[in-house]
Amino acid sequence: MVPPVLVAGGLGAAVLALRLRDPHVQGSWGGCPLAAVGIDCPGCGGLRAVNDLAHARVLEAASSNLLLVAAVPVVVWLLLRWSASRWTGRHWQLSQRWQYGAAVALGALVVVFTVLRNTPAGAWLAP
Repeated sequence: MVPPVLVAGGLGAAVLALRLRDPHVQGSWGGCPLAAVGIDCPGCGGLRAVNDLAHARVLEAASSNLLLVAAVPVVVWLLLRWSASRWTGRHWQLSQRWQYGAAVALGALVVVFTVLRNTPAGAWLAP
């Protein structure tokens, strides 16, 4: 159970840090080098989104980074599934085919999200 607990603890510590130090304040967590040149990367707005989620402001979080907000249930499910497999001792592993398909789909989703949020048509996705 040590690895899932360490991952959950790390995620919890990151959320707590973002709850305590507001990333909505300009420069409080530094700046994104891509945003400095005018490109909104897939992570832009992610710190603000986590802060908003930590304060139970889901709509504000979605307006900062919709992709991150949509990923939260998936991450929670994966962490719970991993923890359950460790707890019961039954090894849980996805097939190579499923892993490859998920990786390709995730990569394509991130690319489409990034391109769309940097175009006029996807301006509503910008942080």
